[in-house]
Amino acid sequence: MTAAGTLTAMIYETTIRHVRREPIENEFTYRSYSWFVDIDALPSLPGPLAPFARIDAADHVGDPSATLRVNLDDFLRAHGRVPVAGRITMLTNARVLGYVFNPLTVYWLHDVAGRVEHVVAEVHNTYGERHRYLLDTDARGAARTPKQFYVSPFNDVSGEYAMRLPEPDGALALSITLLRDGHPPFVAVMSGTGRPATTGRVLGVLARAPLAPHVVTARIRRQGIALWARGLRTVPRPPVRGDVPAAVDRHSPRSLSTPLGSAVPPRSEGTRMTQYAVASTVDAERWPSIATAPATVKARLAAPVADALFRRAAEHLAIRVEMPNGVVIGGGANDPAAPVMTIHRPRDFAARVGESGLIGFGEAYMAGDWDAPDLTAALGVFAERMATLIPKWLQRLRGLYIPKQPDSETNTTSNTRSNISRHYDLSNEMFELFLDETMTYSSALFPSLNPAPGWDDFADAQRSKIDRLLDRAGVTAGTRVLEIGTGWGELAIRAAERGATVRSVTLSTEQLELACKRIDAAGHADRVQVDLLDYRLVDGEYDAIVSVEMIEAVGHQYWGEYFRTIDSLLAPGGKVAIQAITMPHERMLATRNTYTWVHKYIFPGGFLPSIRAIESITEKETTLRVRERLSIGDHYARTLRLWDERFHAHAEEARMLGFDDVFARMWHFYLCYSEAGFGSGYIDVQQILLERRSDR
Repeated sequence: MTAAGTLTAMIYETTIRHVRREPIENEFTYRSYSWFVDIDALPSLPGPLAPFARIDAADHVGDPSATLRVNLDDFLRAHGRVPVAGRITMLTNARVLGYVFNPLTVYWLHDVAGRVEHVVAEVHNTYGERHRYLLDTDARGAARTPKQFYVSPFNDVSGEYAMRLPEPDGALALSITLLRDGHPPFVAVMSGTGRPATTGRVLGVLARAPLAPHVVTARIRRQGIALWARGLRTVPRPPVRGDVPAAVDRHSPRSLSTPLGSAVPPRSEGTRMTQYAVASTVDAERWPSIATAPATVKARLAAPVADALFRRAAEHLAIRVEMPNGVVIGGGANDPAAPVMTIHRPRDFAARVGESGLIGFGEAYMAGDWDAPDLTAALGVFAERMATLIPKWLQRLRGLYIPKQPDSETNTTSNTRSNISRHYDLSNEMFELFLDETMTYSSALFPSLNPAPGWDDFADAQRSKIDRLLDRAGVTAGTRVLEIGTGWGELAIRAAERGATVRSVTLSTEQLELACKRIDAAGHADRVQVDLLDYRLVDGEYDAIVSVEMIEAVGHQYWGEYFRTIDSLLAPGGKVAIQAITMPHERMLATRNTYTWVHKYIFPGGFLPSIRAIESITEKETTLRVRERLSIGDHYARTLRLWDERFHAHAEEARMLGFDDVFARMWHFYLCYSEAGFGSGYIDVQQILLERRSDR
């Protein structure tokens, strides 16, 4: 299947997800497979398989009697570009038994040095028409281009596309977002893992999906009918110009694009002047507590009290609070170096805080009632005095006015999966925007924090954190490892690289899918088993049990069950290594029944243990004992800052994935709130080694 100097053909088993945000919300996911080939060395299968993998120019834009390269050369010349001299790769669907379904074909045009010089996106609709977009992408494969082609009967030819089309390299991650007036009514995402297209692999794919194009086409048509039945309005198809055949490219100069990256200015290292735009209109169904300030009797009565308490607290803090009438309050009012908090809408701010305390404080930021150029610094001032901000007599009345945790968020076996899904199943593509290449979503362990490590140090610091846990757990060749909480698979991969066999359990379907792809791409599918399973249902016996920042999602009511389960699964002589976010014991006792902003918007059902609680529960209810601890809270503060800076740099891409301005402010608040907690010492993170009492 190869020729000299060309790419070996690859098959990508893909997952395609369509997300429609307006006027009707709908999500549709289907599986398929695509070919990634060098257009000058198209795959040639043995005779009986040939009808299942036919790729030729007749199914693409241009002269059907010419080659794909000739047609692309003509396309470039028509747009004033010089044809490329290097390789041209293509991701496409093949014709199967005389039928081809090819909604998107992507070409990557390389110069002689192997760099991608142009990207061409070829779009097909169900009417037999085709259109090519010439894209000038940035280093991440991202670009914008005006929409010029009628694809779906539910979308007219208006708006623009934001495309993210990096050339696949083992892993495939493409997205196309339709934008209108700055809003994304439709997003399509394609992901997958590629393998060399050997005859055996082709047979395997055909065995699983022998009529993939026929089946997918039928499913998409059925989805269209369902949307129409729900009342989604159709848009008439524009007439086809009589002088242009349907199968011929129909371009205009507006098909040229600009790099998406040009819309995302780089941030200088260490800057904290980060303020997100406030949405001019808020989706009231999605953000009911944000769309308008509360006007309940409780809010009206409590707002003056909340305002007075906030002003009192500010006067005892080194913060500068700027009010809209020019008045400046706070203990740092006369200190130009003090962190700044700007109140834009004092009445709404007071109403939200009066209605729901610290939940309202966070919601007021999400709504834009207040801002801070350096949000971490401002929140850090409050975090340092968190235990004394509210008078003790009023703290004792917390249960009378703070909302209660919903029963649906208690971490029973029937609720936990929903709690996990609400955070970890947001979108793999969204998490990829700000996580490093290891896709590790927990504190890194840097060699040093002075000078402050940067992004280039990040992936190695995450690997160091994982390696230290594996070392403490004694993971070597032949070790049977249980991982509770898979994440996106990096720890399982590194354990397998040591020769261990790994069973990993998760309740996130999105993480499960990507983790399996990453494990497969790393060549460790034979050593790692990933299950969608509650930790309480795991069976077997393991020499090492490792769990990274998962105990926070257990809930204080179930800590005993968590450690008893680990104890029952640990083989004689085995070790347990966990990484846990912790808080001071007194604060843990005072807040264990409190429903917080983090519960409502970030981690439903979660709660942070104290070291004393872990030691007490393991001593009373298990044979396990804490043997070693390492505090790395300062490292988590740096980790969070790097994540926040990275997310801010890719905020536009987050919008294109369907995450609006309110979500951006919420995510920024979450990352800065957490960084302030670690930076102030209000919370910590520990690597903890546990062994059996009898093993010492």
